[in-house]
Amino acid sequence: MTTNSISVKLKSFQPPVALIFDMDGVLIDSEPLHKRAKELAFGEVGIVLPESVYDSYKGRPDATMLPEVLGERGLSTDQIADLLHRKHKIFEKIEHEMRLVPGASEFVLWAKSRYRIALATSATARNRAAALKLLGVGNPFEAVVDSGRSHRPKPDPDVFQVAMRDMNLGPADCWIIEDSINGLRAAKAAGCVAVGITTTFDVSTLASAGADIVVHSFVELQELLESQ
Repeated sequence: MTTNSISVKLKSFQPPVALIFDMDGVLIDSEPLHKRAKELAFGEVGIVLPESVYDSYKGRPDATMLPEVLGERGLSTDQIADLLHRKHKIFEKIEHEMRLVPGASEFVLWAKSRYRIALATSATARNRAAALKLLGVGNPFEAVVDSGRSHRPKPDPDVFQVAMRDMNLGPADCWIIEDSINGLRAAKAAGCVAVGITTTFDVSTLASAGADIVVHSFVELQELLESQ
């Protein structure tokens, strides 16, 4: 998909006042590490999940996934809590492998000079802080929402609604940048323009999830916004 083909689609959207960023899979290429940590933790108790299960939970917090998936497999509340703790510990050991999504830091700084910007993530406060450190641009966000402030996981729009309340903005003012099916559904439920970036899923999957716009990179998104 080219920038020109997306621009035609954009004619029905007003330029944003604010951009709201998801974090994992949008700014930080962390989804594969989270998946590996879960696979290793689950493997300790002999559980192997199909790829489709991991895909269906992308964009949702571990505290939602593990009780739903492991509860169905007969694990007790205590066992699930132990596995959640193990997953977090495994992730902390491998998070040094985490990398930025190409162009993320540059785009955030560019966006900061033109729009109000916010971060809205299902990550824990600890993981959010670690990711922002990796991003290397200080804290440019006017509003920051993580799992400590939003308790209804995507596809519920709560995390984005909290960010909009922080900025005193409405849905018509905001474009939300997401990489996951659940995140895009949450963005649409919040009433915002939903921008899908193909870091995790392909164009057709993002479009089917409700993306109004799909881009392959931050360079493409910047060109698109500059054309408005």
